Amino acid sequence: MSRTDCCAENLPDVAVDRHPQTAVALEWVGMRGIAIPLSLPGDPARQRANAARLDAGVNLGKGEARGIHMSRLYTHADAVLSQNPLGLETLRQLLDGFLDSHQALSTRATASVTFELLLRRDALLSDRAGWKSYPVRIEAALEGGELALELEVKIGYSSTCPASAALARQLIQRRFDEDFADVAPTQRVVREWLGSEQGICATPHGQRSEASVRVRLSAGQELPLVGLIDAVEAALATPLQTAVKREDEQEFARLNGANLMFCEDAARRIHAVLDGDPRYSAFRAVCSHFESLHAHDAVAVTAKGMPA
Repeated sequence: MSRTDCCAENLPDVAVDRHPQTAVALEWVGMRGIAIPLSLPGDPARQRANAARLDAGVNLGKGEARGIHMSRLYTHADAVLSQNPLGLETLRQLLDGFLDSHQALSTRATASVTFELLLRRDALLSDRAGWKSYPVRIEAALEGGELALELEVKIGYSSTCPASAALARQLIQRRFDEDFADVAPTQRVVREWLGSEQGICATPHGQRSEASVRVRLSAGQELPLVGLIDAVEAALATPLQTAVKREDEQEFARLNGANLMFCEDAARRIHAVLDGDPRYSAFRAVCSHFESLHAHDAVAVTAKGMPA
């Protein structure tokens, strides 16, 4: 018998040997913030996720039991997530193992994984590209053989205020009337005027913005991480950029001018694209515009099948 085995035989286990002073079942017991490595299916040259944090737990349905076996949760999570890319079957294997190791104690297992998803994003027009980070949270629950999955991602974009754009255009019109009150300018003169600081005397305010999008997946659906991000960015039309050249910055300005939006507009755009997608049985989107005019944020929320 090894020294380790000899010592293990004599170690007390108060979680088994002692009963709680009050026999009460508990809704959730587990660990939060477990550091884990994470891999994703797909091309690592285009998407990556390295370090992640895991919340892992089960319910304690047997009130007279002192506690659960947290080391079993940790060991199983380490084995599963270190060896398998994150996906539907990996999450089911993870939660099945949690319940198998607590057969006499638990009927429900949950896991929450948070990480930064890095996607390789091409520039709008040039040959540049760079990495863009998206905070992701995946929540999984298994009970009665039914796996429930919810996915949340934060997506950055730019928003230019429609009201500010209209006010800026009015000021430009007034300056035009002042500068050409007594002359009928030629096309060349007007073109030069439009390209000058004198002509464009006002610009609308825009701001970096963020959409926090949470979806509940329909039964049997794989994790649509990139698909969800792509759909939301396409709906908003002004996603934040990585590496850019001057032609990319100009195209970004054009896209902002063609997609003026209040936070309400952004929320409705996201609602429209999610509402028609059969992969999602419920969703919620929170659009926050971190205003450059005010010291507070403008926020709009849309939801279907989830609390707003």
